[in-house]
Amino acid sequence: MSLYRTAGVMLLAATLHGAALAAPEPRAQAEIAHLLDYVATPGCQFNRNGSWHAGAEARAHLRKKYDYLVKRKLVTTAESFIEHAATESSMSGKDYLVKCGEGRPVASAVYLKEQLLRYRAAAK
Repeated sequence: MSLYRTAGVMLLAATLHGAALAAPEPRAQAEIAHLLDYVATPGCQFNRNGSWHAGAEARAHLRKKYDYLVKRKLVTTAESFIEHAATESSMSGKDYLVKCGEGRPVASAVYLKEQLLRYRAAAK
């Protein structure tokens, strides 16, 4: 094998190894996946920068933020997902809000932390 090819294979292996280490543990991944699905609950809306969005749009937006943060090793738990991806706009700094049905808007961090506690209690 040539020196360049060997170096290329080693670089690829190091990159893949680093990517594997960046992902949260399986339990955290399951919790985050649940929270992403929960944001998309039918009848709920998500407020981002003053505009209301359907749950499916919110899930897609938060998933993009999650993927970005995982690559930078900033999300390792469901709590860090909520803190870094699902609490506020990284552009404006405004809090995200969730509103279901005719209920009052609630800060997304509160909404998701409560759901995380229920999810964990049900998993026991």
